[in-house]
Amino acid sequence: MKIFSKEQGSSIFAALQRFGKALMLPIAVLPAMGLFLGIGGSLSNLNTVKTYPILNVYWLQDIFLIMADAGNVVFANLPILFAVGLAVGLARTDKGTVGLAAVLSMLVTNATINTSLKVTGKLAEDNLASAGQGMCLGIQTLETGVFGGMLVGIMTYWLHQKFYKTELPPFLSFFGGSRFVPIVCAFASICLGIEIYVIWPHFQEIIFSLGRLFESTGYIGTLIYGFFLRMLGPFGLHHIFYLPFWTTALGGSEIVNGQLIEGTQRIFFAQLSDPSTEKFYEGISRFMSGRFITMMFGLVGAAFAIYKTAKPQNRKVVGGMLLSAALTSFLTGITEPLEFSFLFVAPSLYVLHAFFDGCAFMMAHIFQITIGQTFSGGLIDFILFGILQGEAKTNWIYVPLVGVPWFFLYYFSFKFLIEKYNFKTPGRDEEDLSINSGKVLSDAEQTQLILSGLGGRENIVELDCCITRLRVTVKDAKLVSENVLMESGAQGFLQHGVGVQIIYGPQVSVIKNKLEDALNGK
Repeated sequence: MKIFSKEQGSSIFAALQRFGKALMLPIAVLPAMGLFLGIGGSLSNLNTVKTYPILNVYWLQDIFLIMADAGNVVFANLPILFAVGLAVGLARTDKGTVGLAAVLSMLVTNATINTSLKVTGKLAEDNLASAGQGMCLGIQTLETGVFGGMLVGIMTYWLHQKFYKTELPPFLSFFGGSRFVPIVCAFASICLGIEIYVIWPHFQEIIFSLGRLFESTGYIGTLIYGFFLRMLGPFGLHHIFYLPFWTTALGGSEIVNGQLIEGTQRIFFAQLSDPSTEKFYEGISRFMSGRFITMMFGLVGAAFAIYKTAKPQNRKVVGGMLLSAALTSFLTGITEPLEFSFLFVAPSLYVLHAFFDGCAFMMAHIFQITIGQTFSGGLIDFILFGILQGEAKTNWIYVPLVGVPWFFLYYFSFKFLIEKYNFKTPGRDEEDLSINSGKVLSDAEQTQLILSGLGGRENIVELDCCITRLRVTVKDAKLVSENVLMESGAQGFLQHGVGVQIIYGPQVSVIKNKLEDALNGK
């Protein structure tokens, strides 16, 4: 029996794609801020200064402290970033008003919670963490974390969609339209604040219970987490899955510097800026560190296997493509360019890759590797958040010790399966790539091909991108041409109804901007 019809499934996928795309807006700022915090926190740490006396220069230490504080303030205010980012990302029009309304809603919601705590005598005077309270925008409130910000963002977006065209009587017409949205959001935020005050403590206990349940699954639970995380990657929905573990109590909670911090990534960056930290939070080994084994070693082995199984006359062309993709994975942890080279021609290889990735997470858990990250597990994060933090804090030495065998595990497994089942991975087609390797497209040619492949300007409803893929909502799915889009330089293509994803790699944001210029007639 079908749970959803084809049309309903398409609508759900399109909605999830929009939600996932909106989440990328606040997530996109975290890598840069993580680098600030990682570099500044590491090089201003007293232990690092003692080890490397050359760093003990007052003006240099001032710069590192500024960098650390600049990064730390962002991670300390993630709720407001997600509230504004989610509301603006979901809104189709009038984004400035939506952003302003989201900030207003956050202020009113937390002020309402603060007053509710006061009148009921539950406002903690000291040790806020033990009372489940914290500070948000200078207001003492319940520690709802990113969940609270996401609730406010979704509410703001929904109210904007419902009321931004509201017409009021002539004598109140000044407050109509877009100006009515912040007003209605303020009233709704009072109600939301009261509801959070009543419901949140019970909801928080449910989250803690789920966290304890997941923790009780041990190494097998970690393997399952890594497997599902990787399986969601092709659909662009993986960050919806891991975000609750990284930013909410589902990923654990810890008291750092007297503050209750929830979520694996938030705990890591709070501990990173705390000079008294001797060992990073154990949950990091479950929900983060396994990525380094896969992205720096495993997938590089897969790329080498694909290269070795290509036809000799095609290896020069395929080798250049795979070397670029492997370096991207190794250095930055961006894996789509490499994964999409075998995902569609050999889906079973991707399932095996997902299983190996789950096992990598399990190995990180077993060896207590506690290397945090900004958004992915490449060499840059490995050096900043692993090596520079010290072996005692992170057990970083186990990454290469496990990673080297992981390289050969991927290499021999992929090579065996490609040859046994004759998977048409790059370079194994009958076509001679060394003779017919395709032409280099100009910006204008690429833009025109993409527009044509999407069915023309009139067929594009919504256009955005994440780190590596163009995300498009179209009017008529039948007008989309995969072949034309692949000719535009795409490395992968995924379509579910009116939701289209085209993988171009890290340069996708530049491609999106050029498309927007073309759509606007520039």
